[in-house]
Amino acid sequence: MIKYTEDHEWISVDGDIATVGITAHAQDALGDVVFVDLPSVGSSFAQKEVAGVVESVKAAADVYMPISGEVLEVNEALRDDPSLANSDPLGAGWFFKVKLADKGQLDALMDETSYTAFSATA
Repeated sequence: MIKYTEDHEWISVDGDIATVGITAHAQDALGDVVFVDLPSVGSSFAQKEVAGVVESVKAAADVYMPISGEVLEVNEALRDDPSLANSDPLGAGWFFKVKLADKGQLDALMDETSYTAFSATA
């Protein structure tokens, strides 16, 4: 199951673990990603808290936590090659993995159809 936020993050859930990244729409709007600031493993965030930063040749943008949880893993490959956020935003360009604190928060996020409609006007 993949859900989306109004801040253009995606979250893919497998049991109590979720993988988070930025959407294709976000990377397209940002342009070439040149740097990512990822959260520390073991740190906890509330839903909608800033968990990282992505910088491109055009701008810098905050990466928000789609749901409350604890960071279990960060994508070191992305740190070494930030362009993965452009070339494969929904795959190899993931940002971090989180242990979910409250799965009920997922209900407030958009599905792909809703996000596609939302991003067309964003």
